[in-house]
Amino acid sequence: MWNWFLKGGPVMWPLLLCSVIALTVMIERLLFWIKERRSQQPQRIHQLLHLSERGLFEEAAIRARDSSDAVVRILLNGLIHHHFSLEGALEVAIQAELKRMKRYLVILDTLITVAPLLGIFGTVTGILTAFGSLEGHIPNPQVVSKGIAEAVITTVAGLAIAIPTVVAYNYFCAQVEDAASRISTHITNFQILYQKGKARHAGEPVSV
Repeated sequence: MWNWFLKGGPVMWPLLLCSVIALTVMIERLLFWIKERRSQQPQRIHQLLHLSERGLFEEAAIRARDSSDAVVRILLNGLIHHHFSLEGALEVAIQAELKRMKRYLVILDTLITVAPLLGIFGTVTGILTAFGSLEGHIPNPQVVSKGIAEAVITTVAGLAIAIPTVVAYNYFCAQVEDAASRISTHITNFQILYQKGKARHAGEPVSV
């Protein structure tokens, strides 16, 4: 493997860096989503919605504290600031959670493009090395084979990095979309029940 790496020429070093970065980000994001799924608390969300419908906003805020569920944290921010701007507080919390979920994805997106381009760059330098040996009357077979090997190896390495990175990137983007859909559903339900609870708290008639 090391000899194969060396035959790829100097372009293999930035390709190696790309592979290390991609693998690190993929592992970090995978662990993040495993933890995110384990931290979901549907029962607590149901309690918060029920308390909000009854107009018990202070009690709901207390129940929402110290939660690891993203939806609960968003609801807590809304409950804390509902006297000032419920919509604004929810939107700020939603954007913060989505930003946390999208963290490092831009790195994967960049590597998807950079790795194949580096592979093509290595292909070009390898071909130039091979053609350079043909300038003399008698071409050096070793130099020609070295250039061809460099061209092929860098191309394969670039694709080998880009392909799994694309798969991982699409998977993590799908996870973000699923989480955004889950958040949107619960926030919509919360806003509806909040209006009912607010009307009930104010003694106004509540529509069913």
